[in-house]
Parts: sequence; structure tokens; C-alpha cells
Amino acid sequence: MRQFSETELTAAVIRSFDDTPDPRAKFLLQELVKSLHDYVRKTDLTFEEWEYAIDFLTRTGQKCTPIRQEFILLSDVLGVSMLVDAVNHREREGATETTVLGPFYVGEHKVTPHGTDISANLAGERMFVQSRVTDLKGKPLAGVPVDIWHADGDGFYDSQKPTYAAEGPSSRARFVTDADGRFFFRTILPCSYPIPTDGPVGEMILQVRRHPMRPAHVHFLVNASGYQPLITHVFMDGDKYLDSDVVFGVKDELVANIEKRSDATMPDGKPAAGPWHLMTYEFRMKPGDGNAPKPMMAKAAEEA
Repeated sequence: MRQFSETELTAAVIRSFDDTPDPRAKFLLQELVKSLHDYVRKTDLTFEEWEYAIDFLTRTGQKCTPIRQEFILLSDVLGVSMLVDAVNHREREGATETTVLGPFYVGEHKVTPHGTDISANLAGERMFVQSRVTDLKGKPLAGVPVDIWHADGDGFYDSQKPTYAAEGPSSRARFVTDADGRFFFRTILPCSYPIPTDGPVGEMILQVRRHPMRPAHVHFLVNASGYQPLITHVFMDGDKYLDSDVVFGVKDELVANIEKRSDATMPDGKPAAGPWHLMTYEFRMKPGDGNAPKPMMAKAAEEA
């Protein structure tokens, strides 16, 4: 058995992957070894710190369930999710900006008629969302599925609630664009909210004195055939956390002015029960291909 110095050890581990059949896997693993070994040397990592890191990652995995992904949350708060997003979407060419998927894309998104109130069972200020999906030249795209999900007025997603298994989804649906590329629905005005702090990731954020808050937003996943899948949010202008999103997900283009309205009817001609808010946003799709992610519970069911 050969004894390695610090640098010889790194080189030996890198060489151990030389026969990896997949060139991309080989590259990723060897670069990972370089970065990890460099980190250990630069920080003079102690045994206690190494043990803490192993325990932290173990607890992160143990916190994951079919409706909760603590590792995505870890990636989010370290800025890795947004960095992966950035390097994969360097040239938008006028297409709508992308952002993080987040850890709450779960369960079934049922195709829902336009105009439906997807938060009918929830208290909160009412909001009407009207949107359109087009190509880069403004041509409407018909028959495009658009998945929607957002937190409630208290900052919780449906899957975070103990009643989720019995009551099913709320503030979550799928709409299909009409011949003019449009879709619209009713919901409640979401609020800013903290990421879960009952797991190792949230504990880390609080320990280092970062706030755990995300600015109010609605998630959209637009999956048009012949175009790159679009994973994005629309944020509420004026939210106090826009400049300090804990997952670094805000982009200027994705911030929308939400109008306060007192009209007796909403844009679809149906009556409003009181004051309401209007969100208007247009999504521009970039030609290409790619596979849209599947909701976590749906993916788990397929793998079972």
C-alpha cells in the first residue's frame, strides 16, 4: 500500500475515476473531488467539523419525504439552485426569465377550467390572475399546460399542512391556454413567508443570523411543445423581502405590479365579492426542448 501526501492523495482519487464509462460522469466526479479536497485544505477542516457536516447531511436526508425535499431547500439557500439556473439559461433572447423550482412542486396538478377559484376554501384577499403565453415574436401559443402553485395568506403551502392528505391540494392547479394563448383564474393574494425552519437547513439559516423569508410570489411552470420548459415565479412589487430573498430567486423582470381594484366585476365578467387585486403577466417562450420536472409525489408514485 502506498502512502500519499496531501496533493498525491487528491491526484490518486482523481485517477481512480479514469475508467468511468460515461465521459460526463467522469468529468463531474473528478471536478467534485478537486473542489472538495481544495476546500478541506483551504479551511484546515477539523475532525469535529467533518463529523458535524456528515451529521448535517444525514439529518437533511432524513427530513426528506415524498412531499418535502430538504436537499432542494439546502441547494436553494446556498445559492446553488440559482447558479445552476443561471449557467443553463445564459442566453434568454427575450424569453421570460427563469428562477428556482423550489421544494413545494408536489402532488397532482389537475387540469382546471379558466376562471376557477383555486383557493376557494381559504381566507384571504382575493386576486384575479390573467396571463398569456407567446413565442418570442408575440404569437400566442395554444394548448399549453401551465402549472400554478403558491402559499396561502399565512405563508404555508398546502403540502405543509397536516390536513393535506385528507383535503387535497389548494392554491395549486393546471390550466391549458386557449386559442389566444390566454389563461386566467381566481385565487388569494399570497404573502411573504419563511422557508421551513423545523429541519437542519432552517436551523442553519437561523444559526448564522440570516432571515428565512421569501418575498410573496406565485409559481408558474409552462411546458409548451417545441419550447424550453419555463420554470419561474411572478413576485409582488413592494414586498419588503424582494432585495433579500433567502434563496436568491428574485429577478427584476419577474416583479409585477399588483393592482388594487374595487370594480364590481372581475375581468371575466363575474361579480367580485369586495375589493380585489389584479395580476397581469405575459410569458414569452424560447424555442428548444427539454424535460419539465414532475411533481415530487407523482415521481415517487412512478418509481414505487
